[in-house]
Amino acid sequence: MSAVEPARKGVRLPRKARREQLLMSAQTIFVARGYHAAAMDEIAENAGVSKPVLYQHFPSKLDLYLALLEQSTEDLVRRVQSALDGTHDNQRRVRAAIEAYFAFVDDEAAAFRLVFESDLTNEPAVRTIIEGVDVRCAEAISHVIAADTGLPVDQSMLVAMGLLGMAQTAARYWLREKGSIPRDQASKMMSVLAWRGVSGFPKTHS
Repeated sequence: MSAVEPARKGVRLPRKARREQLLMSAQTIFVARGYHAAAMDEIAENAGVSKPVLYQHFPSKLDLYLALLEQSTEDLVRRVQSALDGTHDNQRRVRAAIEAYFAFVDDEAAAFRLVFESDLTNEPAVRTIIEGVDVRCAEAISHVIAADTGLPVDQSMLVAMGLLGMAQTAARYWLREKGSIPRDQASKMMSVLAWRGVSGFPKTHS
């Protein structure tokens, strides 16, 4: 079963637009098949181009996967940063950051499977990108934690990593089970749990 309708062949696109189209087609295949089972032939067919055209933009399957992974992780970082920038209230910031994870996981394109469920984490370049997005998102929210608790940088980062790990795991579980709990309610429940944990730290700043 094809994951998407193949694009029409013979349509000329500007280079940037073609690259975006190829990434979109590749995402569909990689999400559905995983890295190892995905084939460049299928990605090219899905995009409505020849394999030489695909290889003009991405010299190898790994190059294509890395470009897509970079795009997906940048999307997650933008979502989290935008959530934190949307309010000056730290409790609301925590809730917004957790909702950003739920929204990312709930996106119909399912890019989260590349970031959180990659079957290529033994590849150093992939591992670097995935670990990098964890650090960047945690750094962003650690500033909120430090401001509210007065914890030093290393401790704020540890708490932030734990909080975002909880958000990621809970969001994936919610999507998998997707039953009677609406997304807004689910993310709110997790944000209440997270905030109670953060607020449990005694303020050490004056």
